[in-house]
Amino acid sequence: MTAPSKVLSALDEGLPASLDRLFELLRIPSISTDPAYADACQKAAEWMAKDLQSIGFEASVRPTKGRPMVVAHYLGPDASAPHILFYGHYDVQPVDPLSLWENDPFDPKVRDADKDRKIITGRGSADDKGQLMTFVEACRAYKTAEGKLPLKVTILLEGEEESGSPSLKPFLEANAKELTADFALVCDTGMWDVETPAISVGLRGLVGEEITIKAADRDLHSGLYGGAAANPIHILTKVLADLRDANGRVTVPGFYDGVEETPPDVLKMWEGLSGRPEHFLTDIGLSVPSGEKGRSILELTWARPTAEVNGISGGYTGEGFKTVIPAQAFAKVSFRLVYKQDPEKIRAAFRAFVKERVPADCTVEFAPHGGSPAIQLPYDSPLLNAAREALDAEWPKKAVMIAMGGSIPIVGDFQKLLGMDSLLVGFGLPDDRVHSPNEKYELSSFHKGQRSWARILAALADAHAAGKLSGR
Repeated sequence: MTAPSKVLSALDEGLPASLDRLFELLRIPSISTDPAYADACQKAAEWMAKDLQSIGFEASVRPTKGRPMVVAHYLGPDASAPHILFYGHYDVQPVDPLSLWENDPFDPKVRDADKDRKIITGRGSADDKGQLMTFVEACRAYKTAEGKLPLKVTILLEGEEESGSPSLKPFLEANAKELTADFALVCDTGMWDVETPAISVGLRGLVGEEITIKAADRDLHSGLYGGAAANPIHILTKVLADLRDANGRVTVPGFYDGVEETPPDVLKMWEGLSGRPEHFLTDIGLSVPSGEKGRSILELTWARPTAEVNGISGGYTGEGFKTVIPAQAFAKVSFRLVYKQDPEKIRAAFRAFVKERVPADCTVEFAPHGGSPAIQLPYDSPLLNAAREALDAEWPKKAVMIAMGGSIPIVGDFQKLLGMDSLLVGFGLPDDRVHSPNEKYELSSFHKGQRSWARILAALADAHAAGKLSGR
């Protein structure tokens, strides 16, 4: 399973030029969160559209209420070819604090990390400009070597991922027909280690709730009222303590409805991974897992649902001491969900769980903060298997199927709004310092990432020819 040798050779020979193009893009300070950089975001979008046009895409910059989108289309070799939608983002995080950077964040360079490694430095090198350009360069090499791409390709690049993507969902809804493909490719993920590529097959979903418990109509003197008046902090902390039992399981009724066990062969694969699991807690000064007993750290963070208290407040918290029974107390609670858990059912069950524990003369108010389902790609998916074989052909170690404890909302939007599953393949590493000063991207990730996408495109075309993938 390999891309045509001419395509791979074109990528090898064109690496210096591809670095020049990446550096041009990295020099544009496309910080989406700061209005002062709106023109830079526009410039980055125009740069991407022009570059895609140069390799045969019909590309345009699309205005939104916020930062613009870039949409590009390549029609493919024939009408029956599978249609893929590639997603990335050209915006970057702010660079503060600037004093912690070793070099100008918008003056990218290649430098030695040690005797065997070179890295690309600069804001956006890993998140996400370097990543998205690996795919663009694979497409460029196909056009150079073969004169065409093996599939029908649409590229969607947004400019607000780092600021919450407020324009993305409306844009998908307004352009659903144009953007719907057979499946999506998402590059904003990473590898297991520098030699081991990874495919992210699962993303946990999220439900957030803010709780306010109110008791008396004002703060009370604890000497006059203590022991007789309800204390909302006592009520709240009892509610929160009841969320998990002694074995770490969430006690909200119906919480585990639909939750499936991870296949044994996948658990075995995870058990064979070395490096990070052993240091996951020790690196942050801890040693004892706190979740469900009998589960590995990777299973707990990748494949099991959670309930976490993210913040709590109430009463007097200033300097000194004030003997007060507060009138109200607050908490922020989030649930990370796995495949087949319904976010709204979880929200409703949690609210009922809280209300049952609030005394009749007290009240509770709720404020929702997000709700998205988990994503799971079938482990026997032809799409997954084709990509895995392609990655195996490129990297020193076989690709592993991993999951992600966090959420990538765009993947859920692709599934919910456009009916598409997503293949998540990226080449970032845990030490790339994304969102931090001194962001970097391994030169091997940039180069072998290009070759990997070329192989994946070929593998998907082969799978289609063998009748394992079909176009719409």
